[in-house]
Amino acid sequence: MLASAILPGRCFGQAQDAGRVVTSVPCAFHGDEPKPGPACLLAHEGLGALPKGPLYWYIDVFPTARSAGADKGHHGVVVADFGKVWLFTIASKGCRPLKGSHVASIGPLPVVQARSFSAEYVHAFFAPRMSAPAHKHSGPEASYSLDGDTCLEMRAGVHAGRGPGNVALMPAGEQMLLMAIGSIPRRAFALVLHVPPRPATTRHDPR
Repeated sequence: MLASAILPGRCFGQAQDAGRVVTSVPCAFHGDEPKPGPACLLAHEGLGALPKGPLYWYIDVFPTARSAGADKGHHGVVVADFGKVWLFTIASKGCRPLKGSHVASIGPLPVVQARSFSAEYVHAFFAPRMSAPAHKHSGPEASYSLDGDTCLEMRAGVHAGRGPGNVALMPAGEQMLLMAIGSIPRRAFALVLHVPPRPATTRHDPR
């Protein structure tokens, strides 16, 4: 699913830190409430081979890390962010965790052919008109917005996702630019199904 609408023109905003691929930098909140700024890496999880057939990213909320861990399957990871405990799971259709509060089922993911994968889960908190540098991934990416609006620019066109729950799916190797639009900050998560040993993220330098 791609919760978006075709827009004319391009995404225009202020790119964060033009010299780094910040999604590989671990988050360091130190117990503080996150503030708008560069994206950061919440978790990196080796998945190995993935099940055949359509795959989905399931997002669930739990009251504690212990309860989330008790419901975590083979391809799940527990993270704490935005004041809550989250269980992220990559699984076949209908195979999401049975407990917790279900938030979203995102997919089917545009999975490439590969012998093994790693999942990179990214925290993104962008003020309006803030964007990441242009980049691409060695595997598919999915993003889910808790709130705020999204502008995604790819060669196929420019798409906009509006309001809580807007989703974007991006295929492997596709050059992209993603930014927050609208009037409120965009709080979101992203999943990159990284294909080792290739780098998860590669910057695009227009020069």
